[in-house]
Amino acid sequence: MKRDFLALSQYTKDELDALFALTKELKAKQKQGVEHHILKGKSVALIFEKSSTRTRISFEVGVFQLGAHPLFISSATSQMGRGEPIRDTARVMSRYCDGVMIRTYGQEIVEEFAQYATIPVINGLTDLFHPCQIMADLFTVMEQKGSYEGLTVAWVGDGNNMANTWIEAAAILGFDLRLACPRGYEPDKNVMEWALARATSAITITHDPAEAVRGADVVNTDVWASMGQEAEQKVREKAFAGFCVDDALVALAKPDCMVLHCLPAHRGEEIADSVIEGPRSAVWDEAENRLHVQKAIMATLMK
Repeated sequence: MKRDFLALSQYTKDELDALFALTKELKAKQKQGVEHHILKGKSVALIFEKSSTRTRISFEVGVFQLGAHPLFISSATSQMGRGEPIRDTARVMSRYCDGVMIRTYGQEIVEEFAQYATIPVINGLTDLFHPCQIMADLFTVMEQKGSYEGLTVAWVGDGNNMANTWIEAAAILGFDLRLACPRGYEPDKNVMEWALARATSAITITHDPAEAVRGADVVNTDVWASMGQEAEQKVREKAFAGFCVDDALVALAKPDCMVLHCLPAHRGEEIADSVIEGPRSAVWDEAENRLHVQKAIMATLMK
């Protein structure tokens, strides 16, 4: 039976830990120059309805390193952009390819695609979730902290797809999570209800960044206006005043805390230049680990 990777809630703690273990193995092989063509002879379609830097590069390079062939497909230059039904595209691609990654807007798009596809479907980003990024973030935390267990993660900023996925991760894996969001910009209520119904750890929402960050092991943020929200930029700048992850805010966390940002960053808005370039920043390791985590996901689903 095929498995998809649409949201972390589809997976158990043991299954996510197995992906982390494979990520570590594949990263070591890549660093050592050891060939690992687990998907030799296969093809993976990479569908982009949203523009991308890290997602496109990391998936294309990852598919290549696994010995498979990546096919970049833009909705602007395919029949999807002319209104072909998602179910039709899913059925046809299932006859050609061995897996699909989709970076799009609505979560319902990847879910409908997965419903009609007979090959694994990976969520490369939707407005609701960003599971590949959070897996990379957590793997980076494990590399630097040894484990995610017993840690406190602070999220500062918009209750967006990143925040929603952090909530899922905390509920499944059992670390404490504090989210600081401006009023009216809290995470998805359904995601929060799902998490609180099963969480064994503390998952809390506050409107005070200092309260979320104080004593935290990990401090994480993202842009205030995501793709598709550019028209709200000025309004959001006012709403998010005081939510910049600057040196004063980071000083409230543990002395050995690490700072994450999924990129691209608007330096001077949600994060200070001195923080992203500072000694506590793990942003570049985090960006690299997208490659290794996604390889583990593809290898597990498509081998």
